[in-house]
Amino acid sequence: MGEILAAMPSDHLYSRFSSSLGATGLRWAGKLNVPIYRATGGRLMGKVNRAPVLLLTTTGRKSGVPRTAPVVYLADGEKLVVINTNAGSERIPAWSLNLAANPEAEVEVGRKRIPVRARVAEGEERADLWHKHNEQYAGFDDYDAKLDREPAVIVLEPVSA
Repeated sequence: MGEILAAMPSDHLYSRFSSSLGATGLRWAGKLNVPIYRATGGRLMGKVNRAPVLLLTTTGRKSGVPRTAPVVYLADGEKLVVINTNAGSERIPAWSLNLAANPEAEVEVGRKRIPVRARVAEGEERADLWHKHNEQYAGFDDYDAKLDREPAVIVLEPVSA
């Protein structure tokens, strides 16, 4: 088992790779990821190393059109937690800006669709969730080191239909 884990690339390698893509590369990677994730129920394109990926559908703040992006997440009880590092880019990801304008969204985890409402974690909650997220995927600390802004830790809470 140790040999298998030793052969897996580190989170730091993944973070360097994703940072090297730039904004355009990340956008294209996301456009490729979404249909593959949906077609396979997340079996393909559903992880970044050990960290799970969900599909987040927000409403475009300017267009009003649904937009879907793959995002690494942390499951914290029923809550799902995402961080808007944008792979270390100063540009805040569009999905995060969309959530700020309209916190109602939908996530896909595998084949399950869940309506959610977003809020930004603050203080001790933010610190705790950041730490838990980095235990799962250490690349967030790498991204944070490149940023002049503080990344938002966003909690996606399920809403009853």
